[in-house]
Amino acid sequence: MKEKIKQILNKKWEIKFFEKLSEIIKKFSISEKLFFGFLLLIFTISGLFILERVNESISVNVPTNGGSLKEGIIGSPRFVNPVLAVSDVDNDLTSLIYSGLMKVSTDNTLVPDLAQSYDISSDGMTYTFTLRNDIYFQDGVKVTADDVLFTIDEIQDPSIGSPKRPDFYDITVQEVDSTHIKFILKKPYSPFLENLTVGILPKHLWGNLSSDQFPLSQYNVEPIGSGPYKVTKMDTQTKNMLLIPTYYELTSFDKYASGQPFISDLIIRFYKDEPSLIKAYDSKEIESMNSISPDQITNLQKQKNTQINITPLSRVFAVFFNQNQSEVLSYPEVRQALNLAVDRQQIIDKVLSGYGTPLYGPIPPGLISGESTSTDNNPDANTDAAIKILTNAGWVMSSTTGIMEKKISSKQTIQLSITISTLNSDDLVQTAELVKADWEKIGAQVDIKQYDFGDLQQNVIRPRKFDALLYGEEIGRDMDFFAFWDSSQRNDPGLNISMYTNVAVDKLLENARADSNISDRISDYESFSADVQKDVPAVFLYSPEFIYITPGKIQGLNFGTITAPFERFININNWYIETNNLWKVFLKK
Repeated sequence: MKEKIKQILNKKWEIKFFEKLSEIIKKFSISEKLFFGFLLLIFTISGLFILERVNESISVNVPTNGGSLKEGIIGSPRFVNPVLAVSDVDNDLTSLIYSGLMKVSTDNTLVPDLAQSYDISSDGMTYTFTLRNDIYFQDGVKVTADDVLFTIDEIQDPSIGSPKRPDFYDITVQEVDSTHIKFILKKPYSPFLENLTVGILPKHLWGNLSSDQFPLSQYNVEPIGSGPYKVTKMDTQTKNMLLIPTYYELTSFDKYASGQPFISDLIIRFYKDEPSLIKAYDSKEIESMNSISPDQITNLQKQKNTQINITPLSRVFAVFFNQNQSEVLSYPEVRQALNLAVDRQQIIDKVLSGYGTPLYGPIPPGLISGESTSTDNNPDANTDAAIKILTNAGWVMSSTTGIMEKKISSKQTIQLSITISTLNSDDLVQTAELVKADWEKIGAQVDIKQYDFGDLQQNVIRPRKFDALLYGEEIGRDMDFFAFWDSSQRNDPGLNISMYTNVAVDKLLENARADSNISDRISDYESFSADVQKDVPAVFLYSPEFIYITPGKIQGLNFGTITAPFERFININNWYIETNNLWKVFLKK
């Protein structure tokens, strides 16, 4: 047998076709040989082209691991901790390093993350979660229900001072076993799943800390979570005896529950203000950034390899009326006229450089598809119509002061005089000036008061000491407007800053909170919005757009509507830079 194989291998194989072809070519003249060579070249090129087209038809570019992104952020991280995070920079890093039971998907729906599945009881008050078996913290320790219980306990502890405490107020949490946990509510609350996107802390690292030690732990700046990225390197500086990070290097976490991110490395650098951020971008020190002024876009558009991502931001900016403090604002015709006089598009064009949507009600665009933002149904800046509303109600323009006034008794006359309070930020002050100009056209006397953030919160908003407040509200994806407009939330710490009261609206908001049927909730919210617009407790102005600058190499970005800047990272595990060309037959289905 071996001899036969040896004979076959040693046998000289001859292909007679090529021998004959070689003999024929030898007989060609020089011109014939050149022509034959030309035809052979054409045939070879055509064959390669056909093979390439065939390869393209049966293959596809797919994301693969690799590449890096350098991001710049304004501010300094202090609490990279889901229990304590408040600032944008803390929330940015927390969203990258930690993960929760649930997360938001690319179509803006809530899907399990650390959870494998969940069950909601028929009465809507008990949520039972089953954890995945393959979930780990970035130090290799497995995530269990005990970690979830510990995290919620810390949030609920009043001595910790977590900003998320209201999300879990009066909720009982029970650990069934290492992979099952229950949340028991006092009454149905349909948006509750949104609260469970909060990141989970590793109990084995945090469990022995007292409430006093909790905000001082090194893990607030050297975090270890279970999210898409883990910290592999950092630089710090000491300021006021605190360790302040200046640089983070993050690496994709291969055990992240929703799949290891494609982009291998994230470099995060921190800057004190927007000019410093822009300078770093221009010098190529960073490749991506957010929280920039819209007026910077024109210059950025001129730069090569710049990708400008724009998406609706779920925020409502309005002038909220305090009828309890300002008697003149208690007159319905005054509020209607002030609402009708404002040119919203002018504000968007001049303050936001066009990057915003005019608002006429309390619901920002994108949350409810039917909510109208059309100026056809909501005419702007109709000064004549606004003046007519006032004059029909008995208001007259004073010939001496040029201010509208109304005689409310034989001895008393009231003037259309209003003070607008707002934050001393450029965009809000500029907006206030434009609103003032519009209101002065209809005979109002308007003053503007500016406050720094702490003063505005403590001395103006909390005690409700203002006539009109120009301010922004952040509306969550859960569309829970209860805290902003229910009459029970009129006083601090409630967020009903207009101290608005309407029994019908209260009922609609309570129904929407309890109803798990999304169609019914939307119907309730549409009715709520219509009632609020009719009562005019505020002049709704605009909803800004979120602007995020990335290099052209980043693919797979899908934002939808976001409620806060950190949500740009919600699906960062789907972003990619590098690709591989694979035949479709080998793709996983």
